Amino acid sequence: MTMQSRFCSFAVGMAGLGLLLATGCKSPESGSNHAAQGVSISEFTNRLRVEINGRLFTEYFFKDVPRPYCYPIIGPGGTEMTRNWPMKNVPGEEHDHPHHRSLWFGHGLINGQDFWSEVKGAGKTVHEKFVKIKSGRDVGIIRSRNKWVSAEGDVVCADDRSLIFRNTDRPDEQILDFEITFHASNGDIIFGDTKEGSMAIRVAETMKLGRKKGLGQAAQTSPSGHIVTSAGDRDDKAWGKRAEWCDYSGPVDGQVIGIAIFDHPKNPRHPTWWHVRDYGLFAANPFGKHDFEKLSDNTAGDLDVPAGKNIRFRYRFFFHKGDSVEGGVAEKYREWVGK
Repeated sequence: MTMQSRFCSFAVGMAGLGLLLATGCKSPESGSNHAAQGVSISEFTNRLRVEINGRLFTEYFFKDVPRPYCYPIIGPGGTEMTRNWPMKNVPGEEHDHPHHRSLWFGHGLINGQDFWSEVKGAGKTVHEKFVKIKSGRDVGIIRSRNKWVSAEGDVVCADDRSLIFRNTDRPDEQILDFEITFHASNGDIIFGDTKEGSMAIRVAETMKLGRKKGLGQAAQTSPSGHIVTSAGDRDDKAWGKRAEWCDYSGPVDGQVIGIAIFDHPKNPRHPTWWHVRDYGLFAANPFGKHDFEKLSDNTAGDLDVPAGKNIRFRYRFFFHKGDSVEGGVAEKYREWVGK
């Protein structure tokens, strides 16, 4: 290269740098960080990818699945807060309950149909369309319409749901609001009385209560997770009890993290019952009265929605560091409901 060529290249480079400085543009790295601020939702063929401030939070799977679900859930400190199986095989995880797909909504008895499990004859929740997909600095929104279809192909009911992802700007917490409105679009809806439901998450294996984390004596002595409700019920005693919120915390990758589910005061049958198990299932269920309260009438918890009407449920997932006290769960619940 001649001296003149070198001078021309230098001059062009300096001119480009001057243009960047003059227009306020940033280098590619700093520009990427700037663009990553907020909640970003990207569309793929079978899922939506949700990133908060440039980091993966979850993906919403909606195509060719038994029901839409969120997986994985990446919590504070980059920890994976839900079990991987059956979406992914990871050593050391139990392979029970294949319908426990990370974070989902389902129910075991709607008009006599099973919309909870994935056994032969179970119904499916079929994604129909997205109504809104919106990224934003403070909030990201996914709104969709879905059909609840029996194994025979009959539409039992429909739902409109919203998943609202909030940018807290805090690395030690994340918030997901899940709102679902059921429409009695094809006749009456009867939500049957069963413990198998409803707003659910399957926690990471290491978060489970101690004796269920492994086999034999090792499971008894290993660090254990804990469950606590707003009513003060703890661990095994929390199952089937009613409370405004419930929190499940335990160790993941050397730190204690927690998941709280908040039941909104305007939800039917608030405060809800909690179908929360030592093996990792964690669910709010307003329909399982006879199971939870050990009643002889197995229709005691039935809830009817007349044809043409609808019913709405609102929940908040609060992912945090530490246990319920360290995470300030009670205070966060009061903030949410305005108490």
